[in-house]
Amino acid sequence: MSQLLAIFVTVFLAELGDKTQLATLLFASGRDTPPLLVFLAAAAALVLSTAIAVMLGVAAERHLAALPLKLIAGIGFLALGLWTIWDHLGAAPVA
Repeated sequence: MSQLLAIFVTVFLAELGDKTQLATLLFASGRDTPPLLVFLAAAAALVLSTAIAVMLGVAAERHLAALPLKLIAGIGFLALGLWTIWDHLGAAPVA
């Protein structure tokens, strides 16, 4: 339950005042479309975009889980460290 609450609060706060909310506010302020239809269309759009984000996250996790990310990061840090040492040892002394 606490994970659900954390996700809800995070997404709710992230959505406050963003372009989507402002566009929905503008649609609702017009007299052309009933407010209930504005709500339903905006809610459906948010549900669909969230579903796409979840599917992309699941797909990314499957592909990234196959990579040894800690090993790749460690090798990268070692390479940077060796490069820094090599640069220091090869640098001309300041007179």
